[in-house]
This record gives sequence, structure tokens and C-alpha cells, in this order.
Amino acid sequence: MKRIAVWLYQVYAWLIFFPLGFLLTLVCGWTTVLVASIWSPRVASRYIAANWARMMRLLTPVWGTVEGAENADPLKTYVVVCNHQSQYDIFLVYGWLKLDLKWVLKAEMRKIPGLGIGCEKAGHIYVDRSNPELARKAVRDALDSVGDGVGVLFFPEGTRSLTGKMGSFKKGAFRVAISQKLPILPVTLIGTRDIQRAKSLIIFPGKMHMVIHPAIEVTGSEDAEDMLDLMEKSRQVIDSALPSELRQYKDASG
Repeated sequence: MKRIAVWLYQVYAWLIFFPLGFLLTLVCGWTTVLVASIWSPRVASRYIAANWARMMRLLTPVWGTVEGAENADPLKTYVVVCNHQSQYDIFLVYGWLKLDLKWVLKAEMRKIPGLGIGCEKAGHIYVDRSNPELARKAVRDALDSVGDGVGVLFFPEGTRSLTGKMGSFKKGAFRVAISQKLPILPVTLIGTRDIQRAKSLIIFPGKMHMVIHPAIEVTGSEDAEDMLDLMEKSRQVIDSALPSELRQYKDASG
């Protein structure tokens, strides 16, 4: 029965969701450009883009819940690190994390109509992954131009998980946190993989949940041992809130 429901829903997805979602992305993207240019990138990000994420969630439809919202202080700046399971991670984080988010995005995403230019004008950070030094400079330059209440968002796995279990973390987010002396805000995303899996266009309504953990203060240096300790601690915290069958650390508790 569920298989039949999935395929019946795809008729709605292809005839209504994808066309309307594309149109909505174009409209919100260019509205973000306009608002960011004549008013404020922060207003464009927190109101236009966040509401775009919420509208896409309703259009699916998907139900979202948040745990630990008090851990994200809107007067502080963080390096936000999340596990990455689905394209729907974007809608969940953008729509429900109450910070002025600055995404660290692959340079290729700049080419997406509406979304690419909108993200640029809202202050999101495009990086060339083939040149780590230029990527770090792009993040540093962006941080110099923003105020408090910012979340510089990384998916430290670098790509979406195919199994739901977290992959190994890359060092970029943690280098930024250490060099800029910014706390790490670990975030666990749950349920998005059941809505749309990696490398799939098939979507289905469902529930998604976000757990915002207490921030991890950064006190170490950029030497290898401190970096690995920070990465491992962040990974264990994120892992602790995943369903038991997806955990890497079986003794983790959340």
C-alpha cells in the first residue's frame, strides 16, 4: 500500500510541487536580490529566504519540529555544523534555526537560476573546493562584514549520506571556528532522508526534526591534535541524537 501511495504522490510532485517549487524559488530568489540590494542582506536572509524554506515545506507537505532552540543565542555568532542526509536539510535548517545563516556553498551552486544570485546577495559564501586557501579566505572575508547573531553553516561531511549514518568530517568548519575563535553549534537533522534520499528525485511527505545542541566553546589551536579533538567531539554530539540504528557511537547519549 505504501508503495502505491509513493507513486501516486509522484504525480502530484511532478505536476504541482516541482513546477511551483521552481517558480517559488525564482520569485523568492529575485526578491532576496532586491531586498538585499536596497535594504539589508540580513532582512533578506531572515525573512525572505527563511519563509521560502517554510513555504517549500508546506508545499511538500512536511511537518518540522525543533528541540533545543534556546541553545542558539541570536546575539552570538557560531560556526554551525550539521549532519547531511537530504536536500530537505536546507528547508529544515533555514526555516527553523533562528540565526542569520550564512551558508558555505559549492561554487557550482551559483549557477542555479534565482537561487544562485539570491544566495550571493543574502551574504552566503561560495567557495571553490579545489583551492582550500581561497575557500578559507572567502569565509574570513565574509565574517569580517557581518555582525552578531550569525550562523556560518557547514555540512562537514561534504556530501549527503547514502546510508543515513554520518561520514567522516572535513576540517574546513573547524579551521574557521579555531581561527576566528567562534563556538561550534552542533545540530542534528533527523527524518529528512525519509522525505528525499541522496541522489534521488523521489519525494514523499513526512516529519523532520532538528536538535540544536549546546555550543562547544573553542579554546585550542590549529595544530592537528586540537583540530581532531574538536572534530571528534562535534561528531559525537551530533551522532548522539540520531536514531539508534544510525549511530556510529553506540554508547553516545543525548
